[in-house]
Amino acid sequence: MAIHDRPIITIRNLEKTFGTKKVLKGINLDIYPGQIIGYIGPNGAGKSTTVKIMLGLIGEYTGDIEILGENISSGNVEYKRKIGYVPETADLYDNLTGREYLTFIGELFGMDYDEADEKAKKLMELFGLKQVYDSRISSYSKGMRQKLLIISSLLNNPEILFFDEPLSGIDANSVMVFKEILAELKSQGKTIFYSSHIMEVVEKISSRIVLINDGQIVADGSFEDLRGKSKEGSLEEIFNQLTGFKEHEKIAKEFVSIVQGVDAYEGF
Repeated sequence: MAIHDRPIITIRNLEKTFGTKKVLKGINLDIYPGQIIGYIGPNGAGKSTTVKIMLGLIGEYTGDIEILGENISSGNVEYKRKIGYVPETADLYDNLTGREYLTFIGELFGMDYDEADEKAKKLMELFGLKQVYDSRISSYSKGMRQKLLIISSLLNNPEILFFDEPLSGIDANSVMVFKEILAELKSQGKTIFYSSHIMEVVEKISSRIVLINDGQIVADGSFEDLRGKSKEGSLEEIFNQLTGFKEHEKIAKEFVSIVQGVDAYEGF
């Protein structure tokens, strides 16, 4: 069996309950090296919970998860050294400079200071941040902070990357660079879990799309696979069909009518 024929992540019968609410209701997935997984679903569907369990940030679940051949319930956290993560919202150490933050992250992953510093400096320059490498993070714009997070997630050359809305606040040129970075990482066999509400981006970058709704996987395949099964044109339309959300036009009209002080039902 070739190495790329073996799953790098295996999830079996994953369930998670918060209080009386069951958030995950039996997730089963095999993820392979070199795949960009568009992991999508409505708010509250269980996307972030799935990812945080894999990262070891949430416990007390049922089911089995193997990452890089290791069952994560074993207590061995070595697999985390091979993972990069950009959360949707992150607390950065604002009093640190970009250099201090990135070398700190590098050392956490076992890199030498000089190695982390040299690598971080080059990556900051490529992302147009050379001039703020020694500036405090508190002075960074939202887009600059997001780029810093992306660099920190890649600094240790991870095998698996988890990106949750990674493009938030980033300028158009950097978005194009980031998409090319993803393509290059994919070609080198890296595995990328990409979660976003921007369907157009997910549609374009994903080799496989997994749609979760109400704690269960309701679709899994390439965009072409999903479009063939649903007969819809765009990923956004497929998403709305499979999640049962068909009220967007009606809500939008009512919203604008309220803004304009007009009765939404006049003339009906």
